[in-house]
This record gives sequence, C-alpha cells and structure tokens, in this order.
Amino acid sequence: MQSNAMRGNGGPRYRHSVAESAPYETIRVDKLTPIIGAEIDGIDLSRPLTNRQQDELHRALAENLVIFFRDQAITPDQHVAFGRLFGDLHVHPAAPHEPGRPELMIIHADKDSPRANGEGWHTDVSCDVEPPMGSILYIKTCPPKGGDTLFASMYAAYEALSDRMKAYLEGLTAIHDGEQVYRGLYANHGVVDKASYPRAEHPVVRTHPVTGRKGLYVNRGFTRGLVGVPRDESEGILRYLYEHMENPLFQCRFRWRANSLAFWDNRCAQHRAMWDYWPHTRSGNRVTVAGDKPF
Repeated sequence: MQSNAMRGNGGPRYRHSVAESAPYETIRVDKLTPIIGAEIDGIDLSRPLTNRQQDELHRALAENLVIFFRDQAITPDQHVAFGRLFGDLHVHPAAPHEPGRPELMIIHADKDSPRANGEGWHTDVSCDVEPPMGSILYIKTCPPKGGDTLFASMYAAYEALSDRMKAYLEGLTAIHDGEQVYRGLYANHGVVDKASYPRAEHPVVRTHPVTGRKGLYVNRGFTRGLVGVPRDESEGILRYLYEHMENPLFQCRFRWRANSLAFWDNRCAQHRAMWDYWPHTRSGNRVTVAGDKPF
C-alpha cells in the first residue's frame, strides 16, 4: 500500500506548512529538515542556564521534535540536572543503569554485544501508563563510522494520511506491552528479569499536550494490537501505519560525534538507532524525562 506522501506525478502530496517564527535570542537553531530536527549552538550545558535559555530550549524542542547539541563536556550530575529542567525523571523498567544512579541509563554496544539499543523504530517505553515525555542521550564514545540515529515526525505521518484513514483511526486505542520486548533483553548486562513489565492502552492518535497537534502513537516495538478490532484487521492496519510512518519524507538523520547530545520528544517522534558499526564501540548515558497519560 502506497503512502499519501508518495502518490501522484507532481511530487509528494504531503506538504508541511512551516510557519515563520520569531528569532531566538540566546541560542542558534539550525534546522536539519523543515519538519523535524535541529542543531542547537551557542549554549554550554555544563553551565547554569538562564530562564530565557531554558524557555528557548523548550520552544526549540516543541518546534523541531528533536534537538541536538555538539561538543558538550558534561558530568553525570549535569546531565541529570539538565533533564530535571524539563520535569521529573523517569526510571527505565528494565535497562541497566550506572551504579547507584537509576536515572542514568547505560547505552553501550561493542564487539561482544549481541544487540544494540533501539535498533527498530519505536518511542521509548510506550508500554508505561504514563510514558516518558522525552529522552536525553549523551554519547561519549563513538565508532569511527556509522552509528547514526534516525528520527521521524509522527505529526507529519498523521497529517499525510487520507481523511478516510483519519476518520477510521479516530477514537481507536491500542495495547502497548513491554513483556515481549524486555524479558531477557539485558541478560548480557547481568540484569535479572522482573516478575512483570508494564502494559498499557493508549490512543492510536495522540494529541500533544503542549502544541495541541495530533500525531500517530503506535510503534513496532511495543504495540500489540488495536482494541475492539479483529486480529487480522488490526494486523493489516498496524502494518500499513508502520510502513507509512517510516517514510523517509518524515525523517531526519543525526550523525554522532563524541560528546554530542540528542533530546527527543517521545510524544510526537519515533527513532531508530543504526547498529552498523560492529565491532566498534558506541557508549554513553540516557536521562529520561517523565511524561503523562496520552490523550
């Protein structure tokens, strides 16, 4: 099934309207694409941020869905403190963390790893009843080549759907389950499985609490099925949505360097980490900001 964004001979039907916004005063924002992603310059995250800088970073995240910072020399405490500027912190239900620091998730893959974090398209921990608002990944060790992360706008994916599909999805909910994802996933890190993992029901079309925009909120990683829909129909609809939302027109791609940081909004973006750098090492920490119940 071909996406609306790819139909027609006159170029893609999907056209995102980009509103002109007021200039920033304390940071420089360099967009990666018109619809998603921006590199932020002119700010040092190791120093206390002014109220104006904080406000402009909030705005940059809302406007770009994922923001990137280069050449940031920050300590674990500074990483955590930066996350707390955006809300309470979320503790991952399964992943390994730094000793005594449950809010500092370990992100690491090397020549001995059976897998890398986030290889498939997903939004972080969508199986929680109140999934994370955002994730802040700080990579300190990079492979010489490869290891990029792709991000996709779920606003753009929703807006490119036909009106008929939007009407069909309106009011539908889906089950998100962590059991099949997390059980045994971190055994190579010595993590012992818990008795159970989160499971939740969320709307298929989510309204962002800050921007008010609608976006798709199902993903290959955690979504198990549509509620109240026959299984074969559910599988068909979800398969179409997954293929549609992974359209390159909705994406940006970030090439990591050592001491880079990415902050993405899980409420309106999905991401996929490329594990194309074996046998080299990619390593860092992630701080996750707590969110609220999707609506």
